Amino acid sequence: MVTRREEEEVNRLENQVENGGGGVWEYLCLVHKLKLRRSDMVLKHGLSILNDKKKRSALGPEEWTLYEQVAVAAMDCQSNDAAKDCIKVLQRKFPGSKRVGRLEAMLLEARGLWSEAENAYSSLLEENPFDQVVHKRRVAMAKAQGNTSAAIDWLNKYLDLFMADHEAWRELAEIYVSLQMYKQAVFCYEELILSQPTVPLHHLAYADVLYTLGGLENLQTAKKYYASTIDLTGGKSTRALFGICLCTSAIGQLTKGRNKEDKDSLELQSLSAMALEKDYKQRAPSKVSVLSSTLRSLKI
Repeated sequence: MVTRREEEEVNRLENQVENGGGGVWEYLCLVHKLKLRRSDMVLKHGLSILNDKKKRSALGPEEWTLYEQVAVAAMDCQSNDAAKDCIKVLQRKFPGSKRVGRLEAMLLEARGLWSEAENAYSSLLEENPFDQVVHKRRVAMAKAQGNTSAAIDWLNKYLDLFMADHEAWRELAEIYVSLQMYKQAVFCYEELILSQPTVPLHHLAYADVLYTLGGLENLQTAKKYYASTIDLTGGKSTRALFGICLCTSAIGQLTKGRNKEDKDSLELQSLSAMALEKDYKQRAPSKVSVLSSTLRSLKI
């Protein structure tokens, strides 16, 4: 994850480069290191170096890394001719390279030649079944074609091999939610919470899905995870505060006073409502009346 300081440094260098203040290579290196998607800038300024023989020669071995970086950026910007030119240079320098082979497959994908790209990726995986980049390209290609079921299949196969990939679990969960396959999404978020228990976004997303599923047990668990989100964020999650109010209200309707935890639940709901009102008064005073109306509808 990119820190605020790193983001500020990238933005500073970007402004400097755009205004002709130099630092192009430093900027490109930082974008590459942080894995940022600044494709238009990488394409523009990367080509300015590659098209200048003197500047290109000064890079030494890093010249080939820049060719790869610019090729990917060009495909992202749909400048397939520029990508093809970069890949040709790399093919001449590294004949038979699997890394260059991935770029060739990606270019087929960028051109919309899905069948040829799939064959290329399959061939690469036969030689190296643990190539994470190729597995992820297959997922991306399925999503680009609108083939959600294939994307789910490829993600599940990928996670069988790389169970510790948090981003893949989150992506799979989001696809399940978009398809209203909430029980499957619950499993994904449980995996994320087990592996990253201090990330509040996982707790919040898990609670949202449980609340959507409904039912007394799910609502009670959702309320606990909304509470843990509030704890992990130092009380700064407006969505989690709303979640507490909604869950407590829904639980009250289902149990109708039979639940022994009713008093504690109502107290937690009241505290959440007070925190929401305080937050709205500070950040959105014009919306306080809307908030009050909403809370009244929940009988708070």
